[in-house]
Amino acid sequence: MKYIKTDWSVPYWNMAFEDYLMNTPEFDDDYVFFYIHQPSIIIGKHQNTHAEINAAYVKEHDIIVARRISGGGAVYHDRGNLNFSFVFRRREGQMIDFEKYTLPVIESLKELGIQSELSGRNDILIDGKKFSGNAQLMNKTKVLHHGTLMFDVDIEALVNALNVSQLKIESKAIESVRSRVANLKDYLTEEMDIESFREHLIRSFYRNVDFEEYVLTPHDLAEVQKRVEETYSTWEHNYGASPDFAITKRKKYDAGIVEAHIDVTDGRIEAIRIYGDFFFSGSISELENALIGAKFSEEGIAERLAEISFDNVIVNLKRTDFIDLLCY
Repeated sequence: MKYIKTDWSVPYWNMAFEDYLMNTPEFDDDYVFFYIHQPSIIIGKHQNTHAEINAAYVKEHDIIVARRISGGGAVYHDRGNLNFSFVFRRREGQMIDFEKYTLPVIESLKELGIQSELSGRNDILIDGKKFSGNAQLMNKTKVLHHGTLMFDVDIEALVNALNVSQLKIESKAIESVRSRVANLKDYLTEEMDIESFREHLIRSFYRNVDFEEYVLTPHDLAEVQKRVEETYSTWEHNYGASPDFAITKRKKYDAGIVEAHIDVTDGRIEAIRIYGDFFFSGSISELENALIGAKFSEEGIAERLAEISFDNVIVNLKRTDFIDLLCY
């Protein structure tokens, strides 16, 4: 087994690195690496990004949104979250097996006096509270297992960043999440920071196996960077790859109530109808037609609005308010 030391705090790089390890035949050993991200939301491969995030909060707090290559749900990362990835050779007949790859974590925590257990499909719990979510992906020759370890995560930011429409952000929602999740730091019997915790895991994982460190070459780094630039940092991958969906946005402004029904395909507006009790001095259908084909993003919509005369199409509605309605 080989340990790879990385220091990427932007998730695009770690997503791209997993892709590189999984799809490069020369990496024919078993590997593990750890990473800590700046505030980010990591979206599952087949999820609808627009439905999973609180877009306004994400924008206000400069939270990165990145799509991973495995399935599962959206998770929030910050500098209080330690993440790990195993890339192992796939044995003949091997199927998805969360127990095999979570056991080293559970055993490592036991050495710190923390009793935990695998629960349900892919979570690790302490006292019935979740502190780790895990996901797996297989191809013909390799298995990727990666997971999160909540060490000292900002729970309030987690609640606010994810799926605001369902969580209905109130203080009681935050307390509800606190009752269902756990930070490992609260269960330690002696003081330890997240870097010390990472070092403990590394020592524990390798205690009973032969291992060595693999140092990334300039070629490796160039290949990862290529994947970041071409795929993992792009809007098309992180937003545009969302499943097709329909959404309704409705807000009250000084101009009146404005409601938009939007169909989105491949991350772009396929159809839009605008309703409300507002007054107008321009053509609503012209406004709707101008938005067809636009990226369903603040930048994409702003580009289209710049191509038409928006002022007073809806009387007393500012361009920025209209963009806010559609995007947030």
